[in-house]
Amino acid sequence: MKRKFVFTLLYCLLLPLIGFSQNSEVDSLKTELQNHKSRDTTRVNLLYDLAFSLYNKDVDLTNQYIDEGESISEELDYTKGKANILSLKGILESRKSNYKVGLSYFKESLKLFESINDKRGIASSYNSIGVNHLLRSNNNEALNYLEMALKLYQELGDKEQLVAGYLNIGNIYAKTGAYPKAISYYKKTLKLSKEINHEYGTPYALNGLGHIYSDQGNYHQALEYYHQAYIYKEKLGDTLGMSNALNSLGNNYRSIDKLDKSLEYHKKSIHFAELIEYKDLIAVNKGNIGHIYKEKKAYNKALEYINESLELSREINDLGQITNCLYSIGEINLLLKEPKKARESFEKSIEISLENNNRYSLAVNYLGIAESYYDEDEFQKALSYTLKGKKIADELNLLEGKNKVSELLSTIYENLGNYKKALQEHKKFKTLSDSLFSKDNIKKLSELEYEYKYKQALDSANIRELKLTKTVLTTSQDLAKSKRNLFLGVIAFLVSAIILGGIIFSLKLRHQKAKTQNIAIEQKLLRSQMTPHFIFNSLSVLQGMILNKENKKSVFYLSKFSKLLRITLENSRDKLVPLKQELEAVNNYLELQNLEDNQSYNYTILVDKTIDEELFKIPPMLIQPFIENAIEHAFEDRKENRKIDIQLKYIKEELICTIEDNGIGIEAQNSHKRKDKKSLATTITSERLKMLSKDFNINGSVKIEDRKHYNEQGTIVTLVIPYKKDIA
Repeated sequence: MKRKFVFTLLYCLLLPLIGFSQNSEVDSLKTELQNHKSRDTTRVNLLYDLAFSLYNKDVDLTNQYIDEGESISEELDYTKGKANILSLKGILESRKSNYKVGLSYFKESLKLFESINDKRGIASSYNSIGVNHLLRSNNNEALNYLEMALKLYQELGDKEQLVAGYLNIGNIYAKTGAYPKAISYYKKTLKLSKEINHEYGTPYALNGLGHIYSDQGNYHQALEYYHQAYIYKEKLGDTLGMSNALNSLGNNYRSIDKLDKSLEYHKKSIHFAELIEYKDLIAVNKGNIGHIYKEKKAYNKALEYINESLELSREINDLGQITNCLYSIGEINLLLKEPKKARESFEKSIEISLENNNRYSLAVNYLGIAESYYDEDEFQKALSYTLKGKKIADELNLLEGKNKVSELLSTIYENLGNYKKALQEHKKFKTLSDSLFSKDNIKKLSELEYEYKYKQALDSANIRELKLTKTVLTTSQDLAKSKRNLFLGVIAFLVSAIILGGIIFSLKLRHQKAKTQNIAIEQKLLRSQMTPHFIFNSLSVLQGMILNKENKKSVFYLSKFSKLLRITLENSRDKLVPLKQELEAVNNYLELQNLEDNQSYNYTILVDKTIDEELFKIPPMLIQPFIENAIEHAFEDRKENRKIDIQLKYIKEELICTIEDNGIGIEAQNSHKRKDKKSLATTITSERLKMLSKDFNINGSVKIEDRKHYNEQGTIVTLVIPYKKDIA
């Protein structure tokens, strides 16, 4: 089963946003501190305010202010000063992912604030403890403390701290998959930030909204929010915020298959995270880089990065990232065809997700286990886990999740013999898949290469292209010959002749390059004309079915036609495709043609056990033209018991495909045709095989025989297909 379903890993949404200060206050605070030399409580407060204002930007200067403030507070036994300093030290330790040390500072600070009944300080400590739990994915504990802090800030009317409170609670709901609640809190954050001109609230709320839209599959909307957030953070000089935004952008670009760009953003994010020693973000980025290499099918390198992330996450006890890494390891083991190992990783991830009420993670891990059982043909168990994942994916409105659920259910029900439900789920899968199509996909559809155009009306264009290709080769040979002649001329002629020859050669080279470029451009123009023809012809058939009110038939035809287009789209940029995908395209083509013929012929596709369809890669569109020829010409005098048999064998390191029909035979076909009408399929494929044989350095040929020579009826086509074989 092809696995196209990829979730964005859970994220580093969360920052210790205990409170914020405006940049405009920093200069005035520094001036006040310079003017106030006395070692008293006023100076302690000034030192704390400055340290708090700068901890996101200048750690060294922050520590200098903390050390002096702590020293004076101890001299004066100033309780509030000591509590504030402890709180800020807790923030700095949490920023380094030293969460246990940070939590101890916050709790000491809380005791001091409670001893003097300082409600603002108590609220700040609640908030700090809540964020500390949140960063470690202790979601229930986090929500409890954050709600207590928010209640106190509302009583105090402290709008600046309410921004932080709304944002942090929004983050916790986003992390646990309660998206409507999360969006509500983010919007409160944006509204209040605008009302009080709060610099930090806006970018972090935008970043949170970006995560939600990304999780729901709306990547273009997510990118807009992420870019806005990054611009805000860059202006503020917020190093951690920039690192977080870059990680988010990297995730999003990976989701739309821009892998190199995604890798670039994650590496930049790691650079900023290392500057402030923020291990949490380093771990997350390493996990995401592992996912990029997984998409590139470099599975060993992917596992290397993900295991580094897992080790670092365990070191800092980041439960959320631990579940992400375990899920990723499970995904890769599925791709490596190790379903049992994959299931073990998914089950470990589920244990942690249940403890922390991480419903998003539960959904993807349930579906992962379902895939592992599917790969072992345990369809009932696969169904059970798919339905568990479906329930959560529906509740969270995860578009990619629902798409994967429908794909799984369709194949599971088909294997269980429940074809009605299989068809229903397949329709849902197609609808969801279409909604996931981006503008880039539509653009790709218009750029499909000529190998995937199936109607005879396009064959003449194919022949023209072959002639152009031969012209390109001829010009290249002429150019090489000119070089040789020039080299001999250099030896034979005097200096004057060398100069003259060089001028002539230069002009000829320029002319040949221009000619080659024009030919290449004409080739591309020919290819670009093919897609509209193919789509028009297929849709014409479909239109006829609809006009004849053949509803079921038209739905089935549309399903097969769209699947054929999808396979074509996936392989459109590849010169080689897995044999499995090529045979899938052939099977879909046969089903479509059979439907048009009112199911008037039978066909079989047999592949020898010695052939691994995943490892063998062949040029696309070599087999289909001969099948089309059989359908259109072989059965002119036969109305019943029509057969087409396709068989692939691997003999003496040659990949051989035979296509047999029980029609009138090739000799009879040729006698019915006009003498000037040569088989286009034979011409195109023969010419193409000559070029491919040179490129692959493997023999390729086509042979067409009348079966009457073997005392049988019909035609047999024998194709020797050039191939490349991956190492298992």
